[in-house]
Parts: sequence; structure tokens; C-alpha cells
Amino acid sequence: MTRLNINGKVRDVEAEPETPLLWVIREQVGLTGTKYGCGVAQCGACSVHMNGEVLRSCSIPVSAVKATDKIVTIEGLSANSSHPVQEAWLALDVPQCGYCQSGQIMAAAALLRKKPNPTDDDIDEAMSNICRCGTYQRIRAAVRMAAATRVAATTSAPKPESRGGRS
Repeated sequence: MTRLNINGKVRDVEAEPETPLLWVIREQVGLTGTKYGCGVAQCGACSVHMNGEVLRSCSIPVSAVKATDKIVTIEGLSANSSHPVQEAWLALDVPQCGYCQSGQIMAAAALLRKKPNPTDDDIDEAMSNICRCGTYQRIRAAVRMAAATRVAATTSAPKPESRGGRS
């Protein structure tokens, strides 16, 4: 029995030690947003966060995951798709076929956590996932939009409440 912390919930799963984390997430836990693409950690469709780092879950044997590791899938990125990256993806209509997009979003979210205001070079380096539809320009624009949203949210001061009447 293996104990995994996925999206803040501890789960006990039965799996052979060499079973890729991807298949445990999809088949045993039932979280199907993480996709199988290539199976050799090249395309990024299976990207998840583990302890804050973006990793390709198809190449991680479940035996390499400790009970203390915190795994976040696309389903755990936000409760209602309100993460700035998800909102930017929707606003700019990034997906074409959509298959790679959960992995793309996970890579973008990890990038923005490390570099809140990335350069184009930072984006190009971090976004190594493959998009067979070629939406790379929209992906870069969405990462920029999400970064701007995050920066604006952290720099805007709360407005004082108006109580009406005289002061």
C-alpha cells in the first residue's frame, strides 16, 4: 500500500512499485485531467506539481513518491478554475484541441510561482511542453496575461470602505 497526498487529500493506493504516478492518478484516484501523451516525459501532457516543482508524472514510479510529498494535479490548481493562468487561458482562447492544455497550465503556474514577472526567454525555457496544434503564441500571451494579473493583484491596495454621510 502506498500513501499519496494528492490535491491536499491523503489517499492509500495499491500499485506495483514501478507503476508510473500518472496511471495511479488517473486509474486509481480517478483524476483524469492529467493526460497520457508520450510516456517518456517529453510532451508534458502528464505534468503535475510535486512539492511545488512541475514534473512529468509518466516518468515517476509510484515507489519514488513519499507520503510527505505534496502532489497537485490540474484539478487541484484551484477549486473553481479561478487560478490566474486558467482565467488567462480562457480569456485568450488558448486551447485548440485542448489535449495538452492541462500540462501547459501546470507548467505556466509553476513558472509564475518562481518568476512572477517572467521574460519571454523565461517563458520559452519553462514552457517545454509540446502542443501539436501549435498554439505557442497564445500560450505565451496567456502566461504574460496571468503574470500581469498576479502582479496587479499583489500591488493593488485595498480600497477604504465608504460609509456614506459626513466625515
